[in-house]
Amino acid sequence: MREAIKEAKEGWLDGEVPVGALLISQSDEILARDHNRCISLNDPTAHAEILVIRQTAQKLKNYRLNGVTIVVTIEPCPMCMGAIMNARLDMLIFGAFDPKWGAAGSVYNLPADEKLNHRITIISRIMEQECRDLMQGFFRERRHE
Repeated sequence: MREAIKEAKEGWLDGEVPVGALLISQSDEILARDHNRCISLNDPTAHAEILVIRQTAQKLKNYRLNGVTIVVTIEPCPMCMGAIMNARLDMLIFGAFDPKWGAAGSVYNLPADEKLNHRITIISRIMEQECRDLMQGFFRERRHE
């Protein structure tokens, strides 16, 4: 999670919402790391999770990322949770819940939907306070500009 937080801080410095993500192989190799780039790329889909999934799929030359874990500072939104499940990631580890957009237990719980055919292990609240502080600090700063 410390590496994801570093990415989130880089995003903040770039003026992006500070969300950082990385994908990790079964042998604990970091396959990809990134932060939100929606503003810099003028792309509403350029969330950190989507970017690392795209990078890893290209690297592994496979759209199925079985055995791979995603670590992200904030609970994924519905778009990102859908991508995580479509990529067939094995595990999601995240820091803080997102009470406005979260799709892994707070607003929605896509992984628990029995109509969907992929199951993913979820571990939440890892370095939760640090992750929450990043988001709150960013938006507090934005409101005072």
